[in-house]
Amino acid sequence: MFMQPVAHRQSFSVPIRITLQCRRRCQMREAFTAAASKNIKKDASDGGKGNDKNKQSASSNAGEDRAMLLGFFMMGFSVLMYFLLGITILKPFMLSIWSETSNCTLIRADIMDEWVDCYFTCGVNCRGQSKYPCLQVFVNLSQYRQKALLHYNEEAIQINPKCFYIPRCQRDRSELLSTALSIKKSFDHNNSTPFSCYYNPDSKPEDVILVKKYDGWIAFHCLFWPTMMLLGGAAIVGMVKLTQHLSQLCEEYAVVQKEPTQKVTSETKDPDNLSMKHDKIIRWRQNLRTMHHTPLP
Repeated sequence: MFMQPVAHRQSFSVPIRITLQCRRRCQMREAFTAAASKNIKKDASDGGKGNDKNKQSASSNAGEDRAMLLGFFMMGFSVLMYFLLGITILKPFMLSIWSETSNCTLIRADIMDEWVDCYFTCGVNCRGQSKYPCLQVFVNLSQYRQKALLHYNEEAIQINPKCFYIPRCQRDRSELLSTALSIKKSFDHNNSTPFSCYYNPDSKPEDVILVKKYDGWIAFHCLFWPTMMLLGGAAIVGMVKLTQHLSQLCEEYAVVQKEPTQKVTSETKDPDNLSMKHDKIIRWRQNLRTMHHTPLP
């Protein structure tokens, strides 16, 4: 009489256990899938950040390499400019004997009757001969109060020490004569006005020059611009080295600051997760026990 309900109750125990097991498996699958999706998203985000960081570091390294190459190129080119300008301009300027300046006053300017021979080129294998007028300009040197022959520059004295200047040789002699006459007219127009000239103080000043081929202003530019290029290249290299050093210090500081925070988070998060998991397991077991032992109505 009392066994029939028991038998009736035991007939439903197998389906109840099956449904509980199915629920448990579904909950475990959902938990695993959610955790896996979170991990995948986290890895993807971390990978994206890592790729962005790698791209930024690669681009910064390429820019730094280009800046370093530019700095070294500027420094090397400045040294080459020092070498070339020193040989072609600075050396003649330093070795020039026309170092003293004085005032000169025109005495007379004449064109000599005897013209000077010169040669010109008219092609690859063509060479012609012509003549140009020799203009002589005599001046009074105020420093020594004596007569001196005026020349245009140092090259004119070396080529022809009797004439004021050496024109470019050409076939048309009338054009050469008109050029000499215009220069003579300009000297005659400023006959009484003194002008500056250069002479050699180591010898008797029989010859003076009107202009120097390389003066102090040209020498200044020959030294100034290569120096600025050298300093600019050195500044670029120094700034790149400084930025690299500062970035390395920042990375080391970030690593030092990140290590204690990671330790603290790992110590704080892991025990909580474990305790929460244990609590869920204990609650699930208690629910199973109560469902197995509770009688059905």
